[in-house]
Amino acid sequence: MKQTDNYKKHTHKNPIQRLLLWNFFRNFLNLTKAKQVDSILDVGCGEGFTLNRLREKGVGKKLEGIEYSKAAIELGHKTYPDIAIKQGNIYQLPYEDNSFDLVLCTEVLEHLDKPQDGLKELVRVSKKYLVISVPNEPFFMLAQLVRGKNWSRFGNDIEHVNHWTMFGFPQFVKKNAGSKVKILSKRFPFAWTMLLLEK
Repeated sequence: MKQTDNYKKHTHKNPIQRLLLWNFFRNFLNLTKAKQVDSILDVGCGEGFTLNRLREKGVGKKLEGIEYSKAAIELGHKTYPDIAIKQGNIYQLPYEDNSFDLVLCTEVLEHLDKPQDGLKELVRVSKKYLVISVPNEPFFMLAQLVRGKNWSRFGNDIEHVNHWTMFGFPQFVKKNAGSKVKILSKRFPFAWTMLLLEK
C-alpha cells in the first residue's frame, strides 16, 4: 500500500521531526481538552492521526474525519479501522449548519486556492469551537531546511500555495471567518500558528 507524505511525517523516526510533532500535539491538546465537546469533525484528517490522539486523551465522544485523498483514507481505514473517515471536499462539507461542537482543520488551508471559502465552510458546520493551524512562515521553511527537505525551493513545500506569518494568519481569519467568530487563543508551536476560535 502506497504511503502518503502525511503518513510518512507522522511515522518518521527522525528525532527532530518527532520533537516538532510532539510539541504541536501538546499545544493542540491543551487547546482542545479544556473545552467540553462531544462531537468533533476533523477536516483534512489524513489517515486519522489527530483524531486518534483525541480519542486516546478522551476528548469528544463522536469523532469523524473528512479527507479528500483516497490513498489517505485507505491508509486510515487500515491504521485506525474504528475511526470514521470518509471522502469529502472542504468547500462542500456534507453536514448541516452547526453540526459539530468542535471543528478541526490542521495543515490544510495553506494548500487551498480559495482558503477563505474553506474557512467559511468550517465555520458553517461548527456549533461552538474551531481549531485551525497553518505553517508559521518563514519558520516552517527554515524547519524544512534543517530537516534536509525542499532545498531547491528554499524549504517551501511544493504543495503550499499560501504562506502566513504568525501575524498574518490571525488577520486572515478575522477578515474571513465572520463577525460572530472570535479568536480565543493563539499558540505558536515551532513552526506553526494555531488558533482556537469560538462561534
